[in-house]
Amino acid sequence: MSKAIEVDRSDPACVVVTLNRPGKRNALSLALWRELAETFTELEHDTETRVVILTGAGGYFCAGADISEFAEVRTGKAAGEIYEAAVEHCNVCIQTLSKPTIAAISGFCIGGGFALAQVCDFRIADTTAVFAVPPARLGIVYSQHECETLLALVGLAKAKEILFTAEQFGIDQATAYGVVDRVADDGTNVLSTAREFASRITGNAPLSLKGMKLILNALAGGSAKDKQTEINAHIDAAIESNDYKEAVQAFAEKRPPEFRGN
Repeated sequence: MSKAIEVDRSDPACVVVTLNRPGKRNALSLALWRELAETFTELEHDTETRVVILTGAGGYFCAGADISEFAEVRTGKAAGEIYEAAVEHCNVCIQTLSKPTIAAISGFCIGGGFALAQVCDFRIADTTAVFAVPPARLGIVYSQHECETLLALVGLAKAKEILFTAEQFGIDQATAYGVVDRVADDGTNVLSTAREFASRITGNAPLSLKGMKLILNALAGGSAKDKQTEINAHIDAAIESNDYKEAVQAFAEKRPPEFRGN
């Protein structure tokens, strides 16, 4: 793991992944897109992790792709396809993580950074947050996957406005668009707000969260019928789990259940 991506496991149930290139406003190089994908793949298999928060260091979330390296890694069709494949793989790893994800956003959330935020389950921002999707100003096209997730987040008209104007917008407009789910109170650290929200999730049954996230994402993406076997397997696994037995026993004993994810 490079120092440009930090993983804080001080609370094993709520892992914080921080993009740590503040001098570049946390812009991601091709290598870091790949590393971030690997990080989320590892978290998928971490049995202690219940929620993942993605944030950025130095008062910025992420200014997107590191354009300074485009002349080397994104020249021509072949190189462009390799680059886009790495970006999409990263976004899909975050989107399909079986655990809830929260983007904690301050400062710039631009382009590829916006794409990272939009594939998280929740977006919490402070009043410094600035958003934009600028491919139209760079002569490139937002990928099909990125358009798909933006469309699902804000609807057709707002997605077109964001993409076609390529203009920056602040917290009020982001909230009105539905980009931001919660706004941190003035003077409150956005990461603290995200942690507080995460604490409302971490005590719940991991198998329940995993199954319901699968179902909701499948319904939103129109793939529920194709995934019916997988969905049914998750429902059956939950009802047969030790966590379900623990919940029933805890209810009878009038105490909070202690879930272990099995």
